[in-house]
Amino acid sequence: MHRTAVVGTALATATAAALVAGCRPGEATVNGRGQERPQTRASTSTPAHEAPPRPRRTYTHKAKPKRVAAPPRTTAPAVPRHTAPRVAPPVIPFGTSGDRVRELQARLRALGLFHRNPTGYFGTITQASVSAYQRGHGLAATGSVNQRTWTSLRLATKPPTRDELYPPTTLPLAKPDPRCLTGRVLCISKTSRTLAWMVNGRVVSAMDVRFGSEYTPTREGLFQVNFKSRDHVSTIYHTPMPYAMFFSGGQAVHYSSDFAARGYSGASHGCVNVRDKKKIAALFEKVKAGDKVVVYK
Repeated sequence: MHRTAVVGTALATATAAALVAGCRPGEATVNGRGQERPQTRASTSTPAHEAPPRPRRTYTHKAKPKRVAAPPRTTAPAVPRHTAPRVAPPVIPFGTSGDRVRELQARLRALGLFHRNPTGYFGTITQASVSAYQRGHGLAATGSVNQRTWTSLRLATKPPTRDELYPPTTLPLAKPDPRCLTGRVLCISKTSRTLAWMVNGRVVSAMDVRFGSEYTPTREGLFQVNFKSRDHVSTIYHTPMPYAMFFSGGQAVHYSSDFAARGYSGASHGCVNVRDKKKIAALFEKVKAGDKVVVYK
């Protein structure tokens, strides 16, 4: 037999014997002489006991979310723009002062809507009076004096006199006591804090006055002037009492520098204080002993 054929037969026989013995291919090789020899090169395959088998990757099918069609856009109906009504500018602005404010207040006072003498300042009291007039005359009660309100008010009232524009007292004179309507009287109201010199029911002059405190009140009632003292000084309090006209014991009508300086934050010891020196000086010359004095609320 030829040598090559012999070798091929031997290899085939050895491979079959290895399969019968349970060997795996590659664990042993047959040399040229038909003998087994160990494999010297590292096998390219990895034994099962050296590394765990790689886990099989599983895939889950994710369903794609269904696309929901957006609702059709609806266009909101156009809202008509309403422009604010034009507000007429005020003829007499709030917070201002002057002769026109005095006229406004005097006209409102003539209608019984402004319950004090004109001050010439347009404040909240005047504003409330304007609103009251507007409500009573079919106008928008804004409290603002526009041209329509001003025209209406001027047609509803007569032009005020100088005494109505520049009254002699801070508060309006109170309704005179019936005892003041006859003869020559110093008519003194505690409510309006005024003194009116009246002759036969007519007011000749008027002025602001203040009275005694709670502990030294000014007496009320019908009196008469007992005596006059131009430069009198109190014998009890040792204070000057110029142009004093005594009507009830030590109580008198007289000028008070404290009243002129402090106003109504102070009080007398029972006398009737006058703060306008010129007015009380003129009154002192007219009043006579025996003239009536009426002090009332």
